[in-house]
Amino acid sequence: MTITVAGRHETRVGACHCRMCQRWTGGLFLCFSAEAAAVTVSGPVARYRSSSFAERAFCPQCGTHLWFNDVDEGGEPAEYELMPGLFDAAHDWPLRSEIYVDRAMACVRLSGDHRRKTRAEYEADNPFVPGDMA
Repeated sequence: MTITVAGRHETRVGACHCRMCQRWTGGLFLCFSAEAAAVTVSGPVARYRSSSFAERAFCPQCGTHLWFNDVDEGGEPAEYELMPGLFDAAHDWPLRSEIYVDRAMACVRLSGDHRRKTRAEYEADNPFVPGDMA
């Protein structure tokens, strides 16, 4: 399977420490965003609708995590939130933002000068899964 990004995309990485992302990744979720029109996916992809507004995808052959996407009413991605580790070019990209910082596991707290939002700050303006974080 191959993912190609040819078009508008972020060259900084975002981090999420919500409980769903902790379960999915084992610690924290890292991603960069790309316009849906900029992304081409070829080969098999397994998609899991993890909430009413989003899906997670992985390679059904090797299990590699590919993306987390908010989806529209038809199930199409509004944009891609791709795993930076899939792309050699992302190796030197800086951290742009971090959400659910008050829920970060002790072993993955991030330093640096970037935007941070707590659970309450993030959930005030964005869709979320109620009860995900006890």
